[in-house]
This record gives sequence, structure tokens and C-alpha cells, in this order.
Amino acid sequence: MEIKLSNKKKISNNQCFIIAEAGVNHNGSLKLAKKLIDLAVYSGADAVKFQTFIADEIILKNAPKAKYHIETTGSDKKISWYDILKKQEINLTMHKKLIAYCKKKKIIFMSTPYDKKSVDLLMKLKVELFKIASTDSNNYQLIEYIEKKKKPVILSTAMTSLKEIQNSVKILRKYLGNNFVLMQCTGSYPAPIQDANLRVIRALRKKFRCLVGYSDHVIGDTTAIAAIALGISCYEKHITFDKKLPGPDHRISLNKIEFMKLVKNIRSTEIALGNGKKKIMNSEKDNAKILKKNLVAQRNIFKGKKIKPSDISAKRTGGIGISASEYFEVIKKISWNNFAKNEPIISK
Repeated sequence: MEIKLSNKKKISNNQCFIIAEAGVNHNGSLKLAKKLIDLAVYSGADAVKFQTFIADEIILKNAPKAKYHIETTGSDKKISWYDILKKQEINLTMHKKLIAYCKKKKIIFMSTPYDKKSVDLLMKLKVELFKIASTDSNNYQLIEYIEKKKKPVILSTAMTSLKEIQNSVKILRKYLGNNFVLMQCTGSYPAPIQDANLRVIRALRKKFRCLVGYSDHVIGDTTAIAAIALGISCYEKHITFDKKLPGPDHRISLNKIEFMKLVKNIRSTEIALGNGKKKIMNSEKDNAKILKKNLVAQRNIFKGKKIKPSDISAKRTGGIGISASEYFEVIKKISWNNFAKNEPIISK
């Protein structure tokens, strides 16, 4: 299974597709948004993702802040969650400029639409794929609306039950076949490492037979590397230019140095995992000659006599003679030559 994208990129089981989650960390600034794109490009990410929404379409003006919103933006009731979201909206002009900048920098532009009008906006701008946030993972009305656009979808599953995922997958399959990715995710910012529950990655792949990824809110690289080892096809992490900037997500985001290191470690882990085919590696061949053992005469062996187990042993010979692995083929054969004690057994 694979999802083909532009710039010869694809989401598959062969190499992890890395998404730099800019989210709302642009704080409404085009200049800062472009810096986040530069950060993603310089670090080697495959895509950079923003969030597209109209505050009036997704939240009531008196909706309470989540705990982490209060921790990161303050408890001042004069500044509501609605007010914060209004400042983080991206208008049509800014969208066009960001998409153009991504094309110039040769990185895939992505965004998460949180409402139907935002879906229509992204369709008008000809985005390649959609990301559905965990907050809408059981919003079947929006999921179906997105799926009918017939674009590939990445669906996060934080704060979501297995039953809700099953219902979402039914919709996904109806309109997209296998053209979607399920993302294991924990909806806490930051997420405690004990709640990462990475074995869900294998469980989702086994149950739904689809591409599976990981949206990471845990501090540090441990869960990222473990997820790569579990065979994820897609990985997402928040990025920021400065963790001290105002806003709810900066504190859980990686700065330039941290994200560069993470991407490098992910790619190194993929290389280390290899292709799963056991063989003698090129780097081992010289050592194999010196360290692996070969058959030698344990005592004098005379030509024409049957070779017995007590006649031979295995010792390091520097690669001279028959490999010790051929022991069972050699014993009980008639000796084809005279071999002195400790002489390597040379084949005919």
C-alpha cells in the first residue's frame, strides 16, 4: 500500500513520511509561518502542516479553555479560547502565499481543516491530501464531507475509542479504498510517555490492514524512534521557532536544532532496521574470514580412510580450508588426501 504525492514523495511502508507540524505556531504572522516552513525544509521533513479553520464555525464564544490552554495562555477570562483562535486564523491570501512558498522550497504543503468551509477553501487551493485532527476523529459528518473530495486522508486517533475508529474507517474505505493513514496519538500536551501506548500501532495495522503512523506529543525522541522500529509509515511532530512565544503549542514543539536531530535519528533508525533479509553483510566479510572457524585435522588423516568425527575439529585458519558449517558433509566421507595434524581440510 502507498499514497503517491508530488515531488516524488509517497506514504508507504518503505520509508517514513515526516510531517513538520507548524499548526498554529505562526501566531497569525506570515513572516513566522515562512520561518517554520524554512525550518521544516532545512531539517529534511517531507511536508509542513498548518491548521485551517474559521473560529465561528468550530467553537462557541463561551467555550471553556482546556487545561493546557490555561497553562500556556493564562486564565484571564477576558481572553477566551475563541479570541485566541480568531488570531490564529489563516485567510485566503495567507494560504496562497504559504502554498506558493512551499512550492518554491519544494516541500509539500498540508493543512488540517476543522470545518466544511475550510475544506472547501483547501479544495479550491488544490491541496494534495487532508489531515483530520483527533478532535474530529468522531465527527463523522465532517469526515464524510472530506472523504467525498476523494483526496488521501491522514486521520489522528487521540481521545478516540476503537469503536469510533471502526466507524471512521468504514467511511474512509467507502470513498478512499486504502488511500488513508491512521495515526496513533495521545491527546495530552505534552503527553506522558507512559500514555504513548505505541503497541496500538501494530494493533491498528493488524485490524484495519492499512497504513499506520504516529502523531507525537511526548517530550524527547524515545517514542519517535520506537515508533519507527514498529514500522510506521508517517510521523508528525510540532515545530516552533521559539518555545517561549505565546500560544498553546510552543512548549511541546521542537526548535530547529531539536527537529533536525530528530529527523536525522529517524533516518538513521530506518537505515539500521535494514530490509529484514538475513545475510552476511559487506562490512562483516573480512572479519568472517578471520573469526569464523574452518575444519582442520585433529590428528593425521590418511588418504582413502573414512573420516570420523574424532578426526577433525574446527579452528580459526584465516579462511583457509572447508568452513566449519560443512562438518556434517565431511564426516563419514573417504579422505581424498593426506592431512597432517592441524592442517586445514582443503576440498578436492
